[in-house]
Amino acid sequence: MTTTINTSRRHFVVGSSAIATGLAIGFDLTFMSAANAAMGTGTTAMTPLATPEIGVWVVVKPNDDVIVRIVRSEMGQGTITGLAQMVAEELECDWKKVSYEYPSPAESLKRKQAWGSYSTGGSRGIRTSEQYVRKGGAAARMMLIQAAANQWNVPVTECVASNSLITHTPSGRKTTFGKVSVAASQLPVPTEVPLKDPKEWKLIGKPVNRIDGVADKVTGRQVYAIDLKMPGMLVANIKESPVFGGKVKSYDAAKAQSMKGVKKVVQVGDSAVAVVAETFWQAKTALDQVNIVWDNGANGNVTSASIKKMLEEGLTANDAFVHTTNGDVHSALSNASKKIEATYFYPFLNHATLEPQTATAKWTADSCEAWVPTQDGEASLAAVIAASGLPAEKCNVYKVNLGGGFGRRGAFQDYTTQAVNIAKQMPGTPIKLIWTREEDMTQGRYHPVMMCKMTAAIDDKKNVTGLNMRLSGQSILAAVRPAVVAANKGKDPLTFQGLEPSGEHGITYSFPNLTIDHAMRNTHVPPGFWRGVNVNQNAVFIETFMDELAEATGMDAVEFRRKHMQEFPRAVAVLNAVADGIGWTKPAAPGVYRGVAQMRSFGSYVAAACELSVKNGNEVKIHRIVAATDPGYIVNPAQVSRQVSGSFVYGLSALFEEEITIDKGAVVQKNFDTFNSIRLSQMPKVETIVIQGGGKEWGGVGEPTIAVAAPAVLNAIYRATGKRYRTVPLKNSGIKLV
Repeated sequence: MTTTINTSRRHFVVGSSAIATGLAIGFDLTFMSAANAAMGTGTTAMTPLATPEIGVWVVVKPNDDVIVRIVRSEMGQGTITGLAQMVAEELECDWKKVSYEYPSPAESLKRKQAWGSYSTGGSRGIRTSEQYVRKGGAAARMMLIQAAANQWNVPVTECVASNSLITHTPSGRKTTFGKVSVAASQLPVPTEVPLKDPKEWKLIGKPVNRIDGVADKVTGRQVYAIDLKMPGMLVANIKESPVFGGKVKSYDAAKAQSMKGVKKVVQVGDSAVAVVAETFWQAKTALDQVNIVWDNGANGNVTSASIKKMLEEGLTANDAFVHTTNGDVHSALSNASKKIEATYFYPFLNHATLEPQTATAKWTADSCEAWVPTQDGEASLAAVIAASGLPAEKCNVYKVNLGGGFGRRGAFQDYTTQAVNIAKQMPGTPIKLIWTREEDMTQGRYHPVMMCKMTAAIDDKKNVTGLNMRLSGQSILAAVRPAVVAANKGKDPLTFQGLEPSGEHGITYSFPNLTIDHAMRNTHVPPGFWRGVNVNQNAVFIETFMDELAEATGMDAVEFRRKHMQEFPRAVAVLNAVADGIGWTKPAAPGVYRGVAQMRSFGSYVAAACELSVKNGNEVKIHRIVAATDPGYIVNPAQVSRQVSGSFVYGLSALFEEEITIDKGAVVQKNFDTFNSIRLSQMPKVETIVIQGGGKEWGGVGEPTIAVAAPAVLNAIYRATGKRYRTVPLKNSGIKLV
């Protein structure tokens, strides 16, 4: 995607449409040093870029220390380490000497997007940048070898690099990377850059330790955006209209302005009011004393019930966008000996990042700087440019550590825009905006609400002859990237994740007659990219229905899936892996029941099998989960295992506890007491199976396995109770995870 930002002088393109390579050119970044000094921290995001640069991805210091440039965001998933591994693999450097730094998005803009996309989401951190990142490391290696060959006056073909040493093979002469780094930085970047054969990899595929300061996270020394401190900084707290689309009608700030520490009460746009004070608590308590009268507008009458009624109408409506189809499903249903139907509901969900939304901004008539915990530095820069009213070359964004992202801090930069708008009303003063948890919960960009009706045709030989899948619900792209929807003649292709005819989200079942369509029903509640996005509900719909069809045709659930997955051997492989791991063909312990699910998404094949028991008809205890993932190539197996295990926390929390409901146009849930997550004591043991080399491609890791958590458990609950639960969260049906 490409976003065009209009400035007062000219147009700048901020996005991922162009990836330039070449010798890096230095720019005056003294203002970054000033920002670093003000923070009093050592984060590399705030310092001038290190030199000497060898290409744009690598810096080698005279002492052989290697700095790898990283522009994707670290949110605990291990992206920084994985990207550094790929560069170091091709560079042939000593891994123990590797560190990293963040080039600012403004610097990238000056260099014609030399580092490619800054966006980190959709499990794309590694898989969509692996090639040009590896080429950056390989090019730097070639330049270092060339510099050494030039000094020795020998053919470059006689020289090799390994472990930060360059050796002239015939003579045995050696030199270090650091000794030739300056000379290498002055060479042209090669245009033909061959990459290693995967069989030659020494570092990629190895479970190396992380390089992003794990010790600081454990001890609490790491500075997150909410911890940021700068001389003269003030803190702002904000309240926006509780009804999306509402506005500020009036407000009385007299009492708040007289309270201790309060510096200013300001209106932010037409829908919010903020208090700026010396501390967060002063700002919050003063904001509670501001009497705000809201104009809720037409959305003030919307409720969860009215939204659900709209979605129910879409289940049988004629206005639907067909995405996946073959054969004649209507004929198959008309001629069926038996029809199976099921209707499902999946609610709005909040990202619930542990760190609520926050950003710091400093505005003057000549510059605007922002310190942002962002999943996309380019999107943050675009927001700063637009809000500041200044040309792009006078704006910059510095990435600060994120206290959780999950999609909330990527395309959605409302908190960044708010921080700049507040800072503009107090020129020259750094303003740190911190949302309360209540604001974060009620001003989200929510996982879209969706219903689904599944209908299958079964013939007299108990064969499934047709499957019709109708989705009815919200479109993310219609709200966030309407141009994409317009280009697809009104259809949102993202809605069909896991159900597409082919590709990274392709369906892994074959039926002789199949139609999957979507009746788009948008609400005033803003949708967003929530970790795993639409594949989460689509997996619940199709994978629990596969179990129903298996039962209706008298087949074992795993065997039924295999029968309809013969065209997808990698999907069968992960299914077999979890079936074997859980002991599917062997009797379970008394009172223990099993469930299984599989899916393809983000370029990976994943499956899960679980064992659970149910007491008193509603108390579910999940004893173990076996999870298999095949993402093709793997950079760090240890990180894959951690991501798979962690994804089940997310998936099971959504299944049992989480939902966002609407009353009088506003979000009902205000905090974690009503938007709950599962606890450590409830979390089952997760046994991960990583299938490496299943395909010659790079699939995602952080999101795919979230989707199979819920359907695997739902299928097991049915076997334990005899009841099908098709509406989540399960707490609304009286089901508890213990």
